[in-house]
Amino acid sequence: MTGKVEAKRLADIRKGTPKVPVIGVFATSDPRIDEASRTRCRNIVKMAADVISGQVVLPDKTPVPVVYSTVLVDGEAQADIVAQQFRRAGVDILVLAPDTWAFPQLTAISLLQQFPSNTPLNITCGNSGPKPGVVYAHALNGAISQYGRLVSLNVGTWSDTGMKPKMTAQTAKNLIDWCYAAVTAVALRGRRVVVLGHDSMGMETALAHILATRNTFGLEITRLDMKLLADMLNKRAYSKKELKELRGWVDKYIGKRLELRDEADSERFDKSLAMYLIIRDLMADLNAVGGGFMSQLEWGSDLRGIPLPVADVTESLFNSTFDHNGRKAPVPYATEADVQGLLTMLFMTYMSGGNPPLFMDFRKVWEAWEIKALAKKLGISRLDKKADWYNKGLVDGDNSGSASFDWAQAPGASIKKIMDSISLPLAEENYFPGGGNAVNFMTPAGIEGIAGRLAYSSAAGLFSMIWDEARTTEVPAKLARAMCELTTPIWPHTFVVPKYASMTEYKQYPPANHFHMTWDLPVARLEHWMDLTGVLSVTPWSARPKFIEGVDRPVPLVHLINGGEDAYKLLKSRG
Repeated sequence: MTGKVEAKRLADIRKGTPKVPVIGVFATSDPRIDEASRTRCRNIVKMAADVISGQVVLPDKTPVPVVYSTVLVDGEAQADIVAQQFRRAGVDILVLAPDTWAFPQLTAISLLQQFPSNTPLNITCGNSGPKPGVVYAHALNGAISQYGRLVSLNVGTWSDTGMKPKMTAQTAKNLIDWCYAAVTAVALRGRRVVVLGHDSMGMETALAHILATRNTFGLEITRLDMKLLADMLNKRAYSKKELKELRGWVDKYIGKRLELRDEADSERFDKSLAMYLIIRDLMADLNAVGGGFMSQLEWGSDLRGIPLPVADVTESLFNSTFDHNGRKAPVPYATEADVQGLLTMLFMTYMSGGNPPLFMDFRKVWEAWEIKALAKKLGISRLDKKADWYNKGLVDGDNSGSASFDWAQAPGASIKKIMDSISLPLAEENYFPGGGNAVNFMTPAGIEGIAGRLAYSSAAGLFSMIWDEARTTEVPAKLARAMCELTTPIWPHTFVVPKYASMTEYKQYPPANHFHMTWDLPVARLEHWMDLTGVLSVTPWSARPKFIEGVDRPVPLVHLINGGEDAYKLLKSRG
């Protein structure tokens, strides 16, 4: 009979800290292989770990931890050792860098089975002949794919010989892109966003699909009533000192470009700033990674109640990489409680390592002939016939809220230069009788990234991402003013040109009235993330090739042997 063993009481924690993903790098081998080759294997593990370390960051620029093991996984016993090392280190993303032949089931599969089934796995190898690691990589990739599990294979390049080979830049880029996708998928599991208000404006495309979001991304949607925000605003549940500092910061950078008619306007603007402080603190208390605010109609437009000021500046501050306290991580924030827009921006922000998201109305699509006709009407005869908009057209993306301040200038601009480009005109009183101020700027040309939007299908039970590469453009100033006047001139405007979609296709296929853009986001990262999360990739553009080498990630083998990417994702979603 065993003696009584008391349970261990854990120490108290003042505030929970969300787990940061940890990448674990390891190698397999064969016990029959000579010691020099085994030493080379260990060196390659370190090389791969060093390639990743410091190059993959969270939105706040915190580097994702990378650990590696020099224990070569020759068989089940070594698989148990490395699995234990990784568990102790908190590893939840696996990178295998093999350089020799090994036996799949005895090695990597024995290790992999000790981790949850949704643990991302990447195999990065050189196209080596001597031992040969690439043969093992294909054997392992096939074995894992046959039992239906996703694995990403990156057959790259490093020297076949030598004790300390060096990974090529393209091989490293492919690995880093995959790591960003894996970190995005893992880092957001168990996290939450906070949405104030219910389904905004009856927009079914903005619905919070609670169960689907939880099941697909492991992400929780905390829903709070706007009454809480109104009550906290009335109770002045914020630091009056910090509000004064925030207002002083706006006055310093915006000055007379903050449109105010009287003291009442000034007080309404201060309420908009106070909303930022209140929501920021609410989200911090909940460890939230993003949010959204319904606003219309009850908050600021319904005259049966007491209309309150618009949240445009509040939303822009969240989406920006700075505020009155200096540089910060952008916190994706959706106007009109557009949850699918929020999710789009959230995932893209993580995949880009913290680049600011842009929230826009898919407002007016200008075909090239329409722009030329308007220019002729305005008497503008000299147009750049080589310009992208001249030959293709553009989309005027604009919305009253959520536009990150960063998009007023090119990436890398100083806070002062960005703020010098911004004005804060009064909101339209007919639409927003609660008053307050809009945000206004014109995005410069030449910013490249991905523009897209998540959608949900109840029939398939899956999310889709409709996307294309895109860049911003500029037209002559007189023409730009006229084009903006045809929409809402006081809002931010970003002229977007898709890379592959024709304007006819672009007009027909948006899944909602909002779309989003994040700069410097490689296509492969987005594709890897869609693989890891089971999101359907939708690119119905006739001009886009099926596979673009150096841009697209290679299609995973598990997709190919199960009827294609969409077929596999549909099969997986149905268990």
